[in-house]
Amino acid sequence: MRAALFALLALGAVSALDTTPAEARDYPFCIKGQNYDQTLGDCSFMTYAQCQATASGRLAYCDANPYFEAYVEPAPRIRHQRRHRRD
Repeated sequence: MRAALFALLALGAVSALDTTPAEARDYPFCIKGQNYDQTLGDCSFMTYAQCQATASGRLAYCDANPYFEAYVEPAPRIRHQRRHRRD
């Protein structure tokens, strides 16, 4: 019984150490290329210029992040003034 418990604990510890970080989907530009295994690439660039500077001199290119959803500020509501009827 103890051996099974220790085996489960060891398996849990190994699986906890083997986790990979989540993909960064919070930035609009991704670098892709030969050195980037993921199909999405490394999406950690706020501007296209940052991505191009990192890709310069490498077999890499920059592309828009297809999963990036820019925060769009809602349009201000137009307040209509009530017309008061004067008799």
